[in-house]
Amino acid sequence: MNIQRWIARREPNWQRLETLLRRVEKKGLKSLQAAEIRELASLYRSVSADLARARTQQVSNTLIQNLQSLTTRAYTQIYQGSRRQEWQAVLEFYCWGLPSTIQQTLPYIAFATALFLLGALVAWWYAWQDPSFLSLIVPESMVSKVRDEHELWMGSIVGIEPLASSNIMINNLSVSFGAVAGGITAGAYTAFLMVFNGLLIGAVGTLVGQNNLAYPFWAFVFPHGALELPAIFFAGGAGFLLGKALLFPGQYRRADAFKFYGSQAVQLVFGIVPMLIIAGIIEGFFSPNPRVPLPLKYLVGMGLFMLLVGYCRRSKDRLSL
Repeated sequence: MNIQRWIARREPNWQRLETLLRRVEKKGLKSLQAAEIRELASLYRSVSADLARARTQQVSNTLIQNLQSLTTRAYTQIYQGSRRQEWQAVLEFYCWGLPSTIQQTLPYIAFATALFLLGALVAWWYAWQDPSFLSLIVPESMVSKVRDEHELWMGSIVGIEPLASSNIMINNLSVSFGAVAGGITAGAYTAFLMVFNGLLIGAVGTLVGQNNLAYPFWAFVFPHGALELPAIFFAGGAGFLLGKALLFPGQYRRADAFKFYGSQAVQLVFGIVPMLIIAGIIEGFFSPNPRVPLPLKYLVGMGLFMLLVGYCRRSKDRLSL
């Protein structure tokens, strides 16, 4: 191979790559147009091949070092730049995409919430009419502890916070994912979970109310419940979205309806997971802590709920106004 002729033929590519890299290193990958980004990737592959050939032909060390520098800089900008863009996309989703999805799917979330509240109301009504109803919903050990010992059961969490927190997260995630997956039963299983969880919280709330323990009980529930319950409602909404795609695809073919509504459901799941992780940490470490004053627990719970409502109302359009 004629080294000088090869260098003369390949050098314009090296110079072009150098030009693009200087611009990217100074102004970022966004300074390039789409065609220039593709050109950058193509030149990187081409110069990498040139570097391999230069090493094989044992050309000057200076040229090899220059080509090595070019390929290293190009690799850094292409792949680290792509990772930066991925993180920016994640940040964009949680800042604006998720609130927008919540607003678009609000009727389904509201329906899930209504079923939960219906279950709670039914449990409250029957528990006051027939005290034996509680034993059908609430574990007998919990009933006897509240009625006979006039104590709540959350003290068992103290001392095993990490284990309790992880178990709580796993349980809440399994319930939420079950509610989402329930959409494939045309939403029937999703509806069952919403009503059943409503029955449970309504029955427990009535039990502690009948035994004058409502104030400390709701102080325990408020901090983590401000995130945990909305997350379950979001999961129910996601399940009903899938149920709608199955039963009422509307103008879409059923497969296209699943893609459209399934995409919205997945976006809700991306919001549910961090909410339940945070709620699990709060429920394991903060809510049962006897050293935290009860009024503070109420304030934290209300504060978290107000922050969540404000977050769900976020809109780029409102911001631009």
